[in-house]
Amino acid sequence: MAEIERKGIADKKVLDAIGRVPRHFFMDNSFVHLAYQDQAFPIGQGQTISQPYTVAFQSSLLDIQAGSKVLEIGTGSGYQAAVLSEMGAEVYSVERQKRLHEKTGQLLKGIGYKDIRLFLGDGNEGLVDHAPFDRILVTAGAESVPSQLLVQLAVGGLMVIPVGLKSQTMIRIKRLSEDDFEQETFGDFSFVPLLKGIAK
Repeated sequence: MAEIERKGIADKKVLDAIGRVPRHFFMDNSFVHLAYQDQAFPIGQGQTISQPYTVAFQSSLLDIQAGSKVLEIGTGSGYQAAVLSEMGAEVYSVERQKRLHEKTGQLLKGIGYKDIRLFLGDGNEGLVDHAPFDRILVTAGAESVPSQLLVQLAVGGLMVIPVGLKSQTMIRIKRLSEDDFEQETFGDFSFVPLLKGIAK
């Protein structure tokens, strides 16, 4: 926690949420002893659990309010979803890897996160039937911003997404009206790629 603060995360709501989430529950057994280091680790299926700083950074950019309806693209281990839930968000999360989707669903329910709604699907398509969303968070590197996600963002809502091929630039998009969007950039990061389709 102190390391995250040293790196510039000052949002108390984010820090408190991360402090309440037991990260070791989301880790592969071989990495559990390293669970509270500020590093990313593999979780299987070619995916990683993001480093706490990245989770904190993206969560801060989202400006979560109590009751915010949040779409997360890339459930992964479930760690980010748990942090968003601890911040008071109503979380909808999409994962394309069937095995990971099933494993994470069991884990989250087992440790008490029963209100997080998990879906198996192509994250590029979002969740049309549950839109609009106050916030959209993409936890994989996209080549470009998926148009289907933009239209599922509520007016006044925020989307945080890393965009780029080899490395990604963190982008925050605000929907100003039905047709107008505002974009800000927040530095470079490295994510696994946002892939299309469902991997069974």
